[in-house]
Amino acid sequence: MAPQRRAPRGPGSAGRRHGGARESRGRQEPRRGGLKAALLLLLLLCSAAGLLSWSCLSAEDGALEVLARQGESLREQFVEIPCSEDYDSHRRFEGCTPRKCGRGVSDAVITREEAERIRRIAERGLSLGGSDGGASILDLHSGALSLGKHFVNLYRYFGDKIQDIFTEEDFALYRDVRKRIQQRIAQAFGISSASMYLTKPTFFSRINNTEAKTTHDEYWHPHVDKVTYGSFDYTSLLYLSDYTEDFGGGRFIFMDADSNKTIEPRAGRVSFFTSGSENLHRVEKVHWGTRFAITISFTCNPDHGIGDPVLV
Repeated sequence: MAPQRRAPRGPGSAGRRHGGARESRGRQEPRRGGLKAALLLLLLLCSAAGLLSWSCLSAEDGALEVLARQGESLREQFVEIPCSEDYDSHRRFEGCTPRKCGRGVSDAVITREEAERIRRIAERGLSLGGSDGGASILDLHSGALSLGKHFVNLYRYFGDKIQDIFTEEDFALYRDVRKRIQQRIAQAFGISSASMYLTKPTFFSRINNTEAKTTHDEYWHPHVDKVTYGSFDYTSLLYLSDYTEDFGGGRFIFMDADSNKTIEPRAGRVSFFTSGSENLHRVEKVHWGTRFAITISFTCNPDHGIGDPVLV
């Protein structure tokens, strides 16, 4: 942001500033009334249009279109969008690298009961550590766990104690959920699930409204997954808690040129999308409560594939 220039201060300038402020306040009163009238009109138009699945206003992000509300159960919703050129700078894999791009939401891949079981896995693992800031992660594949302002490998750091935290059933459920999400993504984009490979990082996240202590806690910045992680081709999120019930804020937002689109987290809801610049996105800051989710990402390049986590 360019530095602001201050007006020169000469004799009598203070008096002019105070008088100007009073005049400015006087001029602003009609504008405020006009703004209220405009907002009221917009709300009336939204109601009259019968936009059942779209939200017209958001205090934090301006105009937002709600693709999926927390209170509704969506069997399947998919929006196709043009692919960006990000994939051209990477090796292409026929039958997998996105030629059809878009974003989808489904509440029919994972049940809410399964989401609750997976959330308990996250809660037990994150109870071993946690960030000093508002965002903590747990990666069962690499063992990465937030601890204070740093990360530790929980398998090395806690050793045999891990057997008291996780069970084989936990890891079996994790693998089953991953497979179902992978199959759903493949079906939506018309590719074979066998051509997709799990890739890193894949992790649980726990977010609250604690002030950020390091850059790792600043989860709210807009980003493109394929720019951040070149291996990503398809990204998915499984939400493990409910917007407005377990936490406030924390919605997922696609940042489009025409208007932003948002997904309200719901336990068991899967959102997925191609990982290029066509899906620039961010997460709102969490204002209260705790938001749990798991990010599961896939690559078309077998050299970047990873295996499912194993309890050792």
